[in-house]
Amino acid sequence: MVFDSQPLDGQVAIVTGASSGIGAATAEALAEAGASVAVAARREERLAAVAERIEADGGEALVVPTDVTEESDVEHLIETTTAELGGLDVLVNNAGVMLLEAVADADTDDWRQMVEVNLLGPMTAMQTALPIMQESGGGHIVNVSSVAGRQATATASGYNATKFGINGFTEAFRQEVTDHGVRTTLIEPGLVDTELQEHIPDEELQAETEEWVASLEALTPEDIARSIRFAVTQPAHVSVNELMIRPTQQEM
Repeated sequence: MVFDSQPLDGQVAIVTGASSGIGAATAEALAEAGASVAVAARREERLAAVAERIEADGGEALVVPTDVTEESDVEHLIETTTAELGGLDVLVNNAGVMLLEAVADADTDDWRQMVEVNLLGPMTAMQTALPIMQESGGGHIVNVSSVAGRQATATASGYNATKFGINGFTEAFRQEVTDHGVRTTLIEPGLVDTELQEHIPDEELQAETEEWVASLEALTPEDIARSIRFAVTQPAHVSVNELMIRPTQQEM
């Protein structure tokens, strides 16, 4: 069997949260597979660096600064990508925040931020992208969730709520679009060595998480990017609905 080295040739992808970590690695992986990629996040300078790497390797990248908590930004991202790159075939909702706190001590603004970034942002993007994909006869939406969307943990209640939420929304959406050729994939990583844990507001929990990362061989952003590339490069009749990916040494 011969595998196509550029299975996404001629396709257009959007990756949110593409300024670093899983998003940046995924944008580069999809570009390597032949897709033209719109990279979206708030940090424009970081996006420009990702785009430069893609273009240096012969790919095509479009920088679209985006705050996924702003509905108008999400709509602009999808409209701009479609207009400038010629369509939309793959949408990777990767932007996320993990603000771990015990319920008794939690700042409700942190809960609100996680709901807006981790849940409402992808929901808005999916709703906006759907008519474009329906009109073109198909597409693929990838939502980066977490093991935390399958297993609740003390001090992660708000984060758990958003990840359980995106899991449920994605499955309901999948059932609605099966007749439109639109596929969905949930990516549920375990421990990945990214800057996500650096934003934990509880200093003790942040230190514990960083110690956990250092205690085992954590996943890399490239590990998750390969998994996303695998899912979106399957034949059109194959829908990889869920991939849970843990480090071999991770117990929970």
